[in-house]
Amino acid sequence: MVKSIVEFFKNLPSKQCVKCGSLIEEQHESYIHTCDECTEVHDI
Repeated sequence: MVKSIVEFFKNLPSKQCVKCGSLIEEQHESYIHTCDECTEVHDI
């Protein structure tokens, strides 16, 4: 059982880009799945 929600989020594994496999420098609970280099939209 999870002791606290903070511990749950601290223990999430690092995310990896689905295209190249590099680690994503983003919060682990985010919905992003590709790194900045593999993202096709560069300017918003």
